[in-house]
Amino acid sequence: MIIQYKGIPVFYSEEGKGPALVLLHGFLENSGMWEGLKPELSAKNRVITIDLLGHGATGCLGYVHTMEMMAEAVEEVLKHLKVRKSVFVGHSMGGYVALAFAEKNPDAVKGLVLLNSTARADDDMRRKNRDRAIAAVKHNHRNFIRMAISNLFRPKNRTIFRAEIKKIKSEALKTPLQGIVAALEGMKIREDREVLLHFSPYRKMMILGKKDPVLDFNALADQVRGADVTIFEVSDGHMSHIENKKEVLSAICWFLNK
Repeated sequence: MIIQYKGIPVFYSEEGKGPALVLLHGFLENSGMWEGLKPELSAKNRVITIDLLGHGATGCLGYVHTMEMMAEAVEEVLKHLKVRKSVFVGHSMGGYVALAFAEKNPDAVKGLVLLNSTARADDDMRRKNRDRAIAAVKHNHRNFIRMAISNLFRPKNRTIFRAEIKKIKSEALKTPLQGIVAALEGMKIREDREVLLHFSPYRKMMILGKKDPVLDFNALADQVRGADVTIFEVSDGHMSHIENKKEVLSAICWFLNK
């Protein structure tokens, strides 16, 4: 399905009946990343997936796509669908967008799951790495995508999930150059929202990969110390919905039924 928003198409899908569950994909992904989880999740929930700005079948709005801009597009889809309150699951960048949405619309959030994601802003080193990534993308975005996707997986899993990685790369290569750069620029300047983990009223869970090559496990665990946030650990990398699919699905279902 497509809605028009600020002159661009925004793609979404919905499946199943019940409480609303909004799934937000990560950088270089699109709503198709959830296909392996949707059959079980949609058995008891109204599952809504959305292509974020510059990804999938959703257009670009400018040189920078801030997390707030992406969250506003999500908000527009939910208004169109007349959804008042949802549980949000965000993978990586999708988690940043879910946090931006939750900050602006706390009453519209029933629960929040950060999947291989963080509530903290980029530090100086990560911002410099974003700038390097932007330069690499502008030089040869196809090579950047091929390298970036493989590096999301735990090294030993790059062979085990070779077919899945090939498919992810194929989908990622459809992402326009403008969409890649705009997302990197937006992630680089995103706000720190760690306070939401400690003082927001809705239920929260973080699913963390112990061998995540992108986000440090201990740093992720540290941000929820003393907070009412459920921590669910899985054994592998940044792509837990593939590397640890069964455990991730179990954790989300538990959270939804809690």
